Amino acid sequence: MSTTHDLPAAHVHQDDAVATHAGAPAVPAPLSTLLREGTRAEHEAAEGSRFVEDLLGGHLTVRAYADLALQLHAVYTALEEVGEVVRATPEGAGLVFDELLRVPALETDLEHLLGPGWRDQATPLPATAAYAAALRDLARTPAGGPSVGGYVAHAYTRYLGDLSGGQVIGRMVQRHYGVADAGVGFYAFGAIPKPKPFKDLYRERMDALPLDDAQRAAVVEDARAAFRHNRALFAALGEAHRAA
Repeated sequence: MSTTHDLPAAHVHQDDAVATHAGAPAVPAPLSTLLREGTRAEHEAAEGSRFVEDLLGGHLTVRAYADLALQLHAVYTALEEVGEVVRATPEGAGLVFDELLRVPALETDLEHLLGPGWRDQATPLPATAAYAAALRDLARTPAGGPSVGGYVAHAYTRYLGDLSGGQVIGRMVQRHYGVADAGVGFYAFGAIPKPKPFKDLYRERMDALPLDDAQRAAVVEDARAAFRHNRALFAALGEAHRAA
């Protein structure tokens, strides 16, 4: 998994702000900046997991890659169920993009990798089940509606990360394990020919959310939780698949 953390390290607190000139009111940092900087440590920990390093280093098997796809199918099924609930809200309608949906691609990949009966093998690991349950909890908060901020945090972590590094990961899987194009569709975003303008638009819409300081801080914490869930998922896969 990759994310959009592409700037030099810097620690940004929720109350960090930028003054346009001496004496002028401080301007709060954009939510996208808070997310990038506020999750840097969690991002690095997730990417440094043994399973990810072994998989991308060519030290595992096609079955390990297929098991990752099975777990991601459970995660994205939950995320995209929540996305449909968020899409129906005024504040969330512009934050759910059909171009990003990954479940159809994962299902095509899994049929190629495991055959038409792949669903019989689709038992989520405990870490995956916990991740999916946390996502589904976002669909209905105590206030009655979905957590748009929570959805944004998890969607940012997954979708923008896959969009940023997905093509490279797909090529590495093909190089090391001989997987055909039909098995790496998850990492191909055919409806987004130019990722940078799309990511800029996504961040612009995130930054336009009408959130107060406490809500912005909650979004950052939800994104940190998303990385922790991913790290737990990778750790579980690492226990199941050891490098030769």
